[in-house]
Amino acid sequence: MEQKSVRETVVSTWISDVLPSLSGLVAIPALSPAFDADWVNSGHLAAAVEHVKTWIEGRALPGATIEVVQLDGRTPLLYVDVPATAGAVDRGTVLMYGHLDKQPPVGGWSEGLDPWTPVVRDGRLYGRGSVDDGYSGYAAVSALEAVHAAGGEHARAVLLLETGEESGSPDLPAYVAHLAERLGEVSLVVCLDAGGMDYERLWLTTSLRGMLHLTVNVQLLAAAQHSGLASGVVASSFRVLRQLLERVESAETGEIKLAELNVEVPASRLAEIEAVAEVAPDGLRTVFPLVSGGKTVSEDALELLLNNYWRPTLSIIGADGFPLPADAGNVLRESTTLTLSFRLPPTASSDAALAAVRAVLTTDVPYGAKVTIADDAQAEDGWNAPEEAPWLTAALRRVSDEVFGRPHRAAGMGGSIPFMGLLGEKYPDAQFLVTGACGADSNIHVPDEWLNLDYAHQVTEAVAHILDAHARG
Repeated sequence: MEQKSVRETVVSTWISDVLPSLSGLVAIPALSPAFDADWVNSGHLAAAVEHVKTWIEGRALPGATIEVVQLDGRTPLLYVDVPATAGAVDRGTVLMYGHLDKQPPVGGWSEGLDPWTPVVRDGRLYGRGSVDDGYSGYAAVSALEAVHAAGGEHARAVLLLETGEESGSPDLPAYVAHLAERLGEVSLVVCLDAGGMDYERLWLTTSLRGMLHLTVNVQLLAAAQHSGLASGVVASSFRVLRQLLERVESAETGEIKLAELNVEVPASRLAEIEAVAEVAPDGLRTVFPLVSGGKTVSEDALELLLNNYWRPTLSIIGADGFPLPADAGNVLRESTTLTLSFRLPPTASSDAALAAVRAVLTTDVPYGAKVTIADDAQAEDGWNAPEEAPWLTAALRRVSDEVFGRPHRAAGMGGSIPFMGLLGEKYPDAQFLVTGACGADSNIHVPDEWLNLDYAHQVTEAVAHILDAHARG
């Protein structure tokens, strides 16, 4: 395809058509079901789906089928089926993915900004869901339009926009199974729910960590007791839990001690991470808002990247059994509850990891304390991209040169996108393009979330060229 035509079409579409509609999407408080138990009655997820559906229906996608699919008791999904261009050979289905649900608004937005009020300032679109991941459906459709406008080719493309990603995509496996025959043989997956260290090049995500999520309760007393009378006789439930956690994690280094949660980093992924450390030596060390004098766990860029992409970690994300400080009396509490969130290496078995964690927390417990692990424990595998096909390698080199003017980089991501693991298992021969417009400072999930508009244009342009390359083989 002719480069100038693709770029002009993408930029024009974004400025005149995408930005106004995307701003309208930002204004819809479409909280993910985990944060809006009454999502059916609130109607915000349905409103977000209808908003984007209406926009796509007005686009120039010859022969496209656009529908809302909703299984009983599940969140709605927007399904867009675009036939292959006339000159394309049968290359299977391109499955393009994004989501329309959002994280909670949280407080602390800067002056003049608000989670549900879209604001364009200095080339950025501010608002919840702007970069995570509301823009993705617009970018996918705009890329397909650019292919048509430039006389290019694309295989049959199916766009799935779900509304439960921020809740762990619990409904997505059911939808993939429900739509399996309609999806056909998927040969390329394009996911736009990712990003990278800067806005100067195309970033690919080649691995995602898995996750364990479990709540542990340790109880030693049948009822709380006066601490002056019982301390020194009965151990604190918090101390018992501390001892149990030390079996799992080194409090000094953060190292996870269980073999089932550790893997060897593949040589190809290590080479990618070393290349990222060269171009972004301060990427992870400086991006987070540490307190004055605060430091990251290492000063070495490579170590931080390995920690975030391929090493297991533990975060304590919830607690119960504690009174507020203002209400705390001299009491030895009967129990302590903590919610543990493990991030797992991309190739680790989450089921084996969960079994190992259960065993170590419940075996030979100090002082005979009662340990209870809640029934709602979650275990999700990570994902490691397949080997890159020659056509994709060539296409990436081209767009890196023509669209961004510098080589692309591939890296892991410390978080999870459940859909990728599901598709990787279901379509083992497919190629994966996991990329996006999110930067390390885009503030996803926190105040002042923003989308870099110029970079979103470039990502859209890159996707258009890769769609054409895929169709031509």
